[in-house]
Amino acid sequence: MQKRGLWRYVPVLAVAVVMTAGTAVPVLAVTSSSDNYQLTETEFGGGSALNSCSGQYCAKASIGDMTSEAPESSASFNEQTGSDPLIEVIIDPGESNLGVLTTEQTATKTTVVRVRNHMSGGGYLLQIIGDPPKFEGHTLKTPPTPTASKAGEEQFAINVAANTAPAVGALPLQVPADQTIFGVAAENYNVSNMFMYSSGDTVARGLTETGRTDYTISMIVNIASSTPAGHYSGDFMAMVIPAF
Repeated sequence: MQKRGLWRYVPVLAVAVVMTAGTAVPVLAVTSSSDNYQLTETEFGGGSALNSCSGQYCAKASIGDMTSEAPESSASFNEQTGSDPLIEVIIDPGESNLGVLTTEQTATKTTVVRVRNHMSGGGYLLQIIGDPPKFEGHTLKTPPTPTASKAGEEQFAINVAANTAPAVGALPLQVPADQTIFGVAAENYNVSNMFMYSSGDTVARGLTETGRTDYTISMIVNIASSTPAGHYSGDFMAMVIPAF
C-alpha cells in the first residue's frame, strides 16, 4: 500500500443546520419565530450518495432518505469486503430544540456523523467547517476556548460530548459496543457542558485503521439583548480526512 502522508480527497457533506437558503434540497423545514428573531431549519435532501476514488483509495458518503418518524436517515453501510482502503460517512439530522429564540433559553441542535473506515492505515480526522450563523453584517459570536453555555450571552458553539447544561448530545458510540475504541472526540470538544467553535477544527479522530464510530455533534445558539433582530443563517460541512 502506498502511503501519501495525507490523502486530500475527502467526502464532504453539507450539514444545513441553521439556514434560510442553501444548496441542500429541503425535505423538511421547521420555522420558529418571535417579534424580533426567526430561525428556519432545513434538513438534508434524500437519496444522495458519493463514491469517489483516487489511486488506490476510495471514499463513500451518503445521506440517504429522511424518515418522518425518527431523526435518522435511511442510509446504511455496505458490507465490508476486500482489502482496499475505504471510508464511509452517513449523516443523520439528529434532534432539534430550536424553539423561539429568547435571551432566557438556549436553542440546540444535534447532528450525528457516522464514520466507518476499513484498512485506512492511520485512521482519520473529522472536521466541521462553516461560518457561524449571521444576518446581514452581524455574525453570532463564537467562544474560542471551551466555554459554558449561558442564556442571554450571544454564543454559537459545538461539542462532541454528553451534556446536562443544556441536556443535549451523547458520547461517541463505538459500533459494535465492545472494549475497542475506534474513534474519540478531540480535545477542546470532548468536555461535557463546555462548547466552542472555530471553522475547520478537528472535532474527532479515528484511532484504528478499521472500525466504526458514531459522533453526535451538539450545537448551541444563545442570543443577547443586544443581538440585532433578524433571520440568521449558516451552512456547515462535515469533512473526513484519512490520515496516514
